[in-house]
Amino acid sequence: MTAKRVAVIGLGQRIAHVLLAMEEVGWELDIAGYADPAPVGLSILKRDVRAHGDARSLLEDGPFDLVMIGSPNHLHYEHLLAAFAAGYPVFAEKPIVRTEEETFALARHLNAAPPLYIGLVMRSMPIVREVIARVDGGALGEIVSMDATEHLPPEHGAYLARNWRRKQAWGGSFLLDKVCHDFDIFGRIAGARPARVASFGGKRIFEPERATEHEAYSAVDAGWSGANDAFHSDMDVADHQVALVEYANGMRLSFHSNSHVSLTERRWYVAGTKGTLIADLVRNRLMVRSAHDRGKPERIDYGGRTQDSHNGADQAMARDLLAALDGRAAFPVTPRESMEAGLTVMAIDRAMREGCVVDCAKMWRDYDAAMNQ
Repeated sequence: MTAKRVAVIGLGQRIAHVLLAMEEVGWELDIAGYADPAPVGLSILKRDVRAHGDARSLLEDGPFDLVMIGSPNHLHYEHLLAAFAAGYPVFAEKPIVRTEEETFALARHLNAAPPLYIGLVMRSMPIVREVIARVDGGALGEIVSMDATEHLPPEHGAYLARNWRRKQAWGGSFLLDKVCHDFDIFGRIAGARPARVASFGGKRIFEPERATEHEAYSAVDAGWSGANDAFHSDMDVADHQVALVEYANGMRLSFHSNSHVSLTERRWYVAGTKGTLIADLVRNRLMVRSAHDRGKPERIDYGGRTQDSHNGADQAMARDLLAALDGRAAFPVTPRESMEAGLTVMAIDRAMREGCVVDCAKMWRDYDAAMNQ
């Protein structure tokens, strides 16, 4: 295999782990350089990589087979445009951008952009591929409703309360950074865009009066611009949130997320007219049964559980990315789908902030108009 020459804009913790997964599955990587004033991912890679003063000087050192963007979310739009101008294929971590305005602006550039791959890593998981296949194959009939959860252990919640994702100005929101994966899949299962959304949530867990010095709250390195204390940081995003979504085709979704639980869960309950499916993303297990079957449900245990609950998804995404770059297969998620997942979460967050049911029609009109410019 010929080595892929890669440039990294924003050498953070997450992109470093993606690079390691790429090598693990057989990529021959030439990490030619990075642009990042505080490359916290460098210690994870455990190698010397040439530093550049900024993204512009890095991109001038091309050609590259791939430009990888792992910067904080508020810099994605700027870095995507710079990479587009350079003309090389781009991989960017999710969420693709941070606001509705950035989404519409980016949409205007996509038609002329080089190949763009977004790190919605769950699309590459075998269990998720099977869920989509069952839905597409009609095994569940028409999807009527879904219930979904994302419940994080204290170690993970405290990391988010100390990491740069704690700030709206940097990360966007708790749901946008943490759960855009799921809303990408929910939209795919629904086969429609959200029509109306409602949401309630806020910050009630990581508050000063609940402070404790338990080791769980400092177990993970906080990374770039990290805060020392989860309970006394300047966190201004929610630490728990619920949402209701009505899709344009009538499918309804309820969603519940909490960043401080003792029973970790990431579960999708999909109810259709012909059958029901439960996907347990933490334990990597699938359970399916048709509506009139009273026997034991079909159970599939995918195994391969990992401490980060990605359960091999990083490695699977690395294989998908290599296949896409080599022209052997399409990447499992498109930039457009990524933007629609982001806009869905942004509408949910707006409903929470404004205390109202948000009608999404104008948002989709503005998005489609931008995509067609």
